[in-house]
Amino acid sequence: MAHGRILFISDLHLDAAAPAVIERFIEFLRVDAAASDALYILGDLFEAWIGDDDENPAAARVRDALRALTADGVACFIQHGNRDFLLGARFMAASGCRLLPDPAVLDHGGTRFVLTHGDALCTADRGYQRLRRIVRSAPLRGAWRALPLAWRRRLAALARRRSRAYTRQAPPSIMDAQPAAVAALLRATRADVLVHGHTHRPDVHRVPVQGRERTRIVLGDWPDRSNALVVHAGGRYELRELQPAAP
Repeated sequence: MAHGRILFISDLHLDAAAPAVIERFIEFLRVDAAASDALYILGDLFEAWIGDDDENPAAARVRDALRALTADGVACFIQHGNRDFLLGARFMAASGCRLLPDPAVLDHGGTRFVLTHGDALCTADRGYQRLRRIVRSAPLRGAWRALPLAWRRRLAALARRRSRAYTRQAPPSIMDAQPAAVAALLRATRADVLVHGHTHRPDVHRVPVQGRERTRIVLGDWPDRSNALVVHAGGRYELRELQPAAP
């Protein structure tokens, strides 16, 4: 066990249609995460999640790999993403993971981190923000869970096609985290470092807030360019590339 070392990843988008990414993740759990004290998954672990009752072999492999990690004493926290916000208590219990609120504040090695999936920071995309509020409302989530599993699968596939079409035509500028939203979150949480995913634009940014320079770290998406933020016991951190960008 690496005393005090913790890992952050995001946007794995695990799916049966991309078995190589699942294998890469399972190997990451077996080697990198097992040598750490904690793993934080900041949303979109899965490409889609229609409910904890959707039993499929690919999801079961991921769940069992997470269970092996947590059973070995490594704490694992999962934040909801825009693709898998229906991950619930049944999955958490079966995997041994714990659900992390969004945003969440973590003090580690003398550094104060704020963790978020990142979609709430894309405030210029007003259409998406309206949709986000609607689909995450308790009445709609309850109605969704009441639908037959086969219906949910078909509707989820339709939603993914529409999402891809929207992403292709939307201006790139509105799909990125907005500076005002970033500064507001750092200010409200008094954090030194903001860590998020969602935008698929891995980088490290310096952000001036209230006369002091803070840091924004953006995690990459695993199907394209997987990386992990490694934070050591003393607070030193590095954004480690695990898979080069696709050509």
